[in-house]
Amino acid sequence: MSDAIKHECGIAHVRLLKPLEYYKKKYGTAFYGINKMYLIMEKQHNRGQDGAGFASIKLDMNPGERYISRVRSVAQQPIQDVFEQINYRINSVLATSSALTNDLNEQKRQLPYLGEVMLGHVRYGTFGKNSVESVHPFLRQNNWMHRNLILAGNFNMTNVRQLFNNLVEIGQHPKEYTDTITIMEKIGHFLDDAVSKLYKKLKKEGYNKLECSPLIAERLNLKKILKKAAKNWDGGYAMAGMIGHGDSFVLRDPAGIRPAYYYIDDEVMVVASERPVIQTVFNVNYDSVHELPPGHAIIAKQSGQIKIEEILEPIDRKACSFERIYFSRGSDAEIYQERKLLGKLIVPEVLKQVDHDIKNTVFSYIPNTAETSFFGMVEQLESYLNDRKTEAILKGKRSLSAENVTKILSQHTRIEKIAVKDVKLRTFITEDSSRDDLVAHVYDVTYGVIKPEDNLVIIDDSIVRGTTLKKSILKMMDRLSPKRIVVVSSAPQIRYPDCYGIDMANLEGLVAFQAALSLLEDSGQSDLIKTVYRKCKSQEHFKDSEVQNFVKEIYAPFSAEQISAKIAELLSTETINAEVKIIFQTIENLHKACPNNLGDWYFTGDYPTVGGNRVVNQAFINFFEGKQERAY
Repeated sequence: MSDAIKHECGIAHVRLLKPLEYYKKKYGTAFYGINKMYLIMEKQHNRGQDGAGFASIKLDMNPGERYISRVRSVAQQPIQDVFEQINYRINSVLATSSALTNDLNEQKRQLPYLGEVMLGHVRYGTFGKNSVESVHPFLRQNNWMHRNLILAGNFNMTNVRQLFNNLVEIGQHPKEYTDTITIMEKIGHFLDDAVSKLYKKLKKEGYNKLECSPLIAERLNLKKILKKAAKNWDGGYAMAGMIGHGDSFVLRDPAGIRPAYYYIDDEVMVVASERPVIQTVFNVNYDSVHELPPGHAIIAKQSGQIKIEEILEPIDRKACSFERIYFSRGSDAEIYQERKLLGKLIVPEVLKQVDHDIKNTVFSYIPNTAETSFFGMVEQLESYLNDRKTEAILKGKRSLSAENVTKILSQHTRIEKIAVKDVKLRTFITEDSSRDDLVAHVYDVTYGVIKPEDNLVIIDDSIVRGTTLKKSILKMMDRLSPKRIVVVSSAPQIRYPDCYGIDMANLEGLVAFQAALSLLEDSGQSDLIKTVYRKCKSQEHFKDSEVQNFVKEIYAPFSAEQISAKIAELLSTETINAEVKIIFQTIENLHKACPNNLGDWYFTGDYPTVGGNRVVNQAFINFFEGKQERAY
């Protein structure tokens, strides 16, 4: 994605199922769990580079002994900083006593972070300030072990206001108005209630206060707590939590919008946002790692018992297709093939735009995340060329000379590395005109491979705002003096904001929306903008289930091809000499390539939850009223 876009977060949860002595004996270290957490988080740094956090719980600790540790960071390399802090703290304690080196019981008692239940999080700051207070895991503290709650997640809720007001109505006073705090307090409310009821019940059964504690841990029903807490949630989420005594859970939304995968053996339970991360870190095969079903939670009790429970009834599966196109690591077996297919499926339109002139066309990609789709595109182009070669040979099989056969067979797809990002370059001047000139040089280009009669085809995984295309990439490509520049997006046009964890909150930033507005003006239909605004305003007090997405009407008068042409026009400055074409994947081909991840609301406006329509309408209201704020 040439446009820098911050997106959702990554979760990592490890539950050791054996005593620490087991890992010390088998793997040579009691820090096996911490080491695995570092690897899982580092392998998911693509999901969040603004902040990272880690928390651990020690099982079976005595009163007065610390059993919860947490560390968070917003340093430039936050994951490394987190584990450097952990390492420093551990080494500092070890340095105070040589006796600790071989005494594992004392190590567990005295060393911070050395526990059996661990939760990690990597974050992009999509909501609120990027301060350490905004970094997960969040901690809800209490002197009762069972009422301590640690929460981290990859989510956004569309109905935070409603959930916040519900907390206020039951007498709570949340310290912040954010979805993370709101969700944590919601779970915490029902956790407190469950612990109180269990305590009263156990007292009636004749147990004293001290005897109640382990029995509460044993009888606490996390499934019931989560069912009550999640009843009115609307959003996309994969959230993980740990209770002070050692119970833990990971819960996924009923539409499966946000991803979660798990692996269990007799030594460990692990949950992460991406499958290949677990495969690599634990050296297990594809079939051993499972997707957590939508609406379900994987729950681990303090005892080590693990169950997968339905918390919310699953609805139509709308797993995020952007995960497949861009966000998740391309090393996943399924995602790799899906991205290649996205490149293959767009080849017919590419050939149309270059007049089927393979001989005078150079193919490349930008940025590196588009490489897999590029491979797919090239494979399909080679297949097309092979068909043409076969046809030419069969057609002239009696009259072709050896020289002509060699000439036919020598036809090939021209592939070049055209753009290389200069990672050292920093745009340190903030004054607009100077900054734009610097931005245009963020990429270096390969000279000498493009002829004046050539088409230059560049595939990108997606085009969101078009800013980098306009200010950098198109100018850079034009320096090579091609006849035509064709920018190919392996994803469809992004027309609507996301409200489930991706940082696309504003409509006016989307180049497809800008193109639709421009087309309305060109065609004398600008009054439609005000009409849509009035319709959106009229629904402000409707129930979420009654709200319609009226923003679709902005795009309705135009074909996808018209919008693509207008995008090309908007992004082509007067200084560009080459003809510029921009083509996008179709919705049909997206679904064909990613059949199990049909969440496409940012392309189609078909939101998987009722709160989505309210968010998109509010985003339009904000645009019309000139408010630079989020719609959720």
